Amino acid sequence: MKKEVIAHRDPKSPVSEFFRTLRTNIQFMNTNNKLKTLLVTSTLPNEGKSWITANLAVTFAQAGKRVVIVDADMRKGRQYAIFEVSPRPGLSNYLSGIDMNNGNEISDDLSNYIQDTQIPNLYIIPAGNIPPNPSELLISTKMVSLLDRLKELCDLIIIDGTPSELVTDSIILSRIVDSTVIVTAHKQTKKDDLQKIVTNIQNVGGKIAGIVLNKVPVSAKKYEQSYYYGSTSTSYMNPKRRNTRVSNIVRQDRMNNVRRENRQDIPQSNKQHQNIREKNNVGNENKSNAMQRKINIENKDDISLEKTTDILNQINEYLDKEKKNLNNN
Repeated sequence: MKKEVIAHRDPKSPVSEFFRTLRTNIQFMNTNNKLKTLLVTSTLPNEGKSWITANLAVTFAQAGKRVVIVDADMRKGRQYAIFEVSPRPGLSNYLSGIDMNNGNEISDDLSNYIQDTQIPNLYIIPAGNIPPNPSELLISTKMVSLLDRLKELCDLIIIDGTPSELVTDSIILSRIVDSTVIVTAHKQTKKDDLQKIVTNIQNVGGKIAGIVLNKVPVSAKKYEQSYYYGSTSTSYMNPKRRNTRVSNIVRQDRMNNVRRENRQDIPQSNKQHQNIREKNNVGNENKSNAMQRKINIENKDDISLEKTTDILNQINEYLDKEKKNLNNN
């Protein structure tokens, strides 16, 4: 499938969470379980209607609902491309009963038109061939009977309609569905066009569930913080913070260089201290050897108690003398 189906490809992303929020809002409006058919339309093309339809259907399927997407944009339908299924036979072929490639009549068996997707519980009826009279096909009794048959087979039917400002297909469908969602684009959809679509749907007796504002710019920081799971593989950094971090690294490196230079400035004093310590060690070794020579006795058996006491006294005197010498130094 294409990367457009982000709710399936990256279910823990903030965008996927937004679709789950939309799904939850729709479910709260459907507390009596009467919502079986949902139409998604827009004012003009390129507002993200088909993208919203596809990902919203995925989130319902992920919740365990059996969902069927009906691509009712028989002029420029693209749900087959999003889910990578065969473009025909589709809705136009079912409603007309004709295979427009060869002009032959085809069966009314729904199994010939409902196609599986790679997502469990999600099915699709593509738009089919482009008919010469799509609006007339949508107002036919066969369209109403199709929705009734689908209601028995699935939990929710999501219809991808046409932009309502250009053609009346979605206005026609809004009369026979349970509710309608209007997709708008940030800084693209005009308020007058939106108000006109809302009025037209209400005039024909359609119900509007709500309006989705699409293509809202979000900074990287807000995008990362918008979903508390966050991302464990990607790190977003504000350019200003990145520059500050680099300057801190440079400053720290300069401080380290200064410390290294300072260490190089005092090796002479360190060497002097080291030489003094080495001289003291040599002197101590010589004194120790002299002391050992003084107490060296060739025959230990001839040592008397008095001589032993005298040797110990000499050792003590020698140690006291060495302590005084060390203190004086």
